Amino acid sequence: MKQFTLTIFLSIFALAGFFNESTTADKAEYLENARLCKIFTKKVEDYKKNMREDFLAGATLASYEYRADLFCKKAIDEKKALGEDSLEETNATIENNMTK
Repeated sequence: MKQFTLTIFLSIFALAGFFNESTTADKAEYLENARLCKIFTKKVEDYKKNMREDFLAGATLASYEYRADLFCKKAIDEKKALGEDSLEETNATIENNMTK
């Protein structure tokens, strides 16, 4: 009976750690996509202000816009998947990192 109880407790602790690591990885992926979204959105705005009038400049702008859209969509989808409650602490961390 003691071995059975011990096995149950060890299984619970092992699984609890597994799910926490997966949530942490999901939060890290969300943070990275949110960061890249912000970077490429800013690049699009800055590039439009100083853009040349040639084919390569248009292609560069299209590339920046595509990547900004891609990373912003991923960040939004991951935010929905993680839920608002788990990201409150994460959003505070993002704001602190932006002010540094």
